[in-house]
Amino acid sequence: MLPPRAYTFIGLNGVRILSIIALTLVFASNIVTLVHDIQAVNRFITAGKLASNSTTDATTNANSTLQMSDMDYIPGSTVPSQPAGAFWAVLNRLLIIGQAIVLIMSEFGWPASFFNRYFPVLGKDFGLGALGVMQCLIGAAILSHHVDTFTLVAAFFLFSVGCLNILVGLIWRQSAKSKRSVTSWREHAKSALPTHVAGVDVRPAMNAASSAAPSFVSNMWGGSDDKTRSSRAGSAKSHAGLGFGRQGEKAAGLKGYLISKPIESLPRYAAKTTPTGSTDATVV
Repeated sequence: MLPPRAYTFIGLNGVRILSIIALTLVFASNIVTLVHDIQAVNRFITAGKLASNSTTDATTNANSTLQMSDMDYIPGSTVPSQPAGAFWAVLNRLLIIGQAIVLIMSEFGWPASFFNRYFPVLGKDFGLGALGVMQCLIGAAILSHHVDTFTLVAAFFLFSVGCLNILVGLIWRQSAKSKRSVTSWREHAKSALPTHVAGVDVRPAMNAASSAAPSFVSNMWGGSDDKTRSSRAGSAKSHAGLGFGRQGEKAAGLKGYLISKPIESLPRYAAKTTPTGSTDATVV
């Protein structure tokens, strides 16, 4: 049975994998759509040149030119038949491809310093809501045009994942990326020590021990002047050599410390001894 935090970690990383897959599909489908649009524009331009250079009568050329001008989109493409329509269509696809690359990099969390500095909404200090909104905008921009089946499915999938990321961002807010991070498990393990033992809070003692350890090390091996070290060495020499014998007992008695002699005792299985006088009387 896994802890609840493990299920949260697995679920959030599952959403991340779906997001990466959807962005990759949108990236590939927009490249395919861009190629098809350029090919359709080239065919349209070639057909117009052939129609204008043909030897047919002027009425036929005028009718074909009028029919081409009445089309909203160039046949077989998503390029509108308006001034600079091909330019804006190609620019739109390039921007979508660039946005997909940036969002994929943000999902991998690399480079983290770049996103934290230049795109904070995609950094580690923000949740997944902004990412979901961007994915929905990209999906809606693609679905608003007549595209092929592959691009349609990829855009709809990305829009669905974007809605899921918005929901995750509303639930976990800014802690969503930290909960799904692999390095967060290592940080969580550092704080896995018990804080209560038999109902007693041990955190003050732990904090005191952790704060006293560096000061003890610094006092022993550095951070003090020569005078302090010499006084410490002199006090150590004054206490050295007393040991646990009579000299140490005498020094402790002068300072007011009394050493009590432990009461002699025998183990339970030992036989009880009787006085010598009573034994002799029994024999007589």
